[in-house]
Amino acid sequence: MRRSRGTVAALAAALAVVLSLTSCTQRNTGAGGGGTSASGTGGGGQVSVAFVPKLQGIPYFEAMNTGGKAAEKDISGLKWLYQGPTTADPAAQTDIVRSLIQQKVGVIVVAPNDPDSMAPVLQEAKNAGIHVATSDTDAPNSVREVFVSQADPTAIGQYTVDTLVKAMGGSGKYAIVSCGETAQNLNTWIQVEKEYTASKYPNVQIVDTVYAGEDQAKATQMATDLMNAHPDLTGLIGQCTTSAPGVAQAVRDAGKIGKVFTVGVGTPQAMLPYLDDGSSSGSILWDVEHLGYLTAWAGAQLAQGKQFQPTQDVSDTIKGVTYDAGTKTLLLGPPLVLTKENAGNYNY
Repeated sequence: MRRSRGTVAALAAALAVVLSLTSCTQRNTGAGGGGTSASGTGGGGQVSVAFVPKLQGIPYFEAMNTGGKAAEKDISGLKWLYQGPTTADPAAQTDIVRSLIQQKVGVIVVAPNDPDSMAPVLQEAKNAGIHVATSDTDAPNSVREVFVSQADPTAIGQYTVDTLVKAMGGSGKYAIVSCGETAQNLNTWIQVEKEYTASKYPNVQIVDTVYAGEDQAKATQMATDLMNAHPDLTGLIGQCTTSAPGVAQAVRDAGKIGKVFTVGVGTPQAMLPYLDDGSSSGSILWDVEHLGYLTAWAGAQLAQGKQFQPTQDVSDTIKGVTYDAGTKTLLLGPPLVLTKENAGNYNY
């Protein structure tokens, strides 16, 4: 059937209106953060990577946040989000992850307080079309697509023991003050320390392992109690960035510098006063800002569907990052031993 010229013109005009409205809708969906799709990628190609630390507000995770912000500036289209609980509470951390699922971010990266309780909510995120990963500490039995690891756990544990036993003079007794009882990274390091001590240092004994949560004052009290319970104690390990300065403070308060030696996993500026006065003999760490940068970069790679290579240079200063396809682990690099000579080189 033939249509009149007027009818054809009307249809063309109507089609133009529909196409115009569709184009406007697409542009508005990509604008800002409010219209982000379930994949977290808007019309402009922006991807949101949300990092949920164990605990927000402590120097360690704030330094990771600084690194993530640096990556946001360097990587086109990356939006870095940072939100964690104010206490090291697995339930509070789970609530934050569920909130991010509702916000339809593109990637969620978690440092789990409790890997087992985090696994189901990571599955929820994956079911919602969100990429999931872990960083700093792992949830190996979850659906996470990659674990961004700060350093080889065996190396961390062995560096810690070697540094402490050297300060102790090759023999004696030490105790461990850790943080969360369910933290996968801390428990892995402790296991390495126990096995390594037993195999390499027959004249050294571990007398106890206690857990202070992410509470520096509690770590100090626990270390004091351990010294009182074991008068012949000559060493303490502070297993995380709040217990490391905590055990050193306990030795300082007890007037036992040079009699009880401490080593921990502590941030440079927090440990510098203790390294200076000898209440700490060393801190085993890594570049925490680089870990945050690598976390953000890894999230962007997942969102863009890019494959990790066996070795990759992530930035001008983060090079040689390795990837183990079997365990789906990105490894930042070897541990760093902080001393009074080099701790001042870091501003966190």
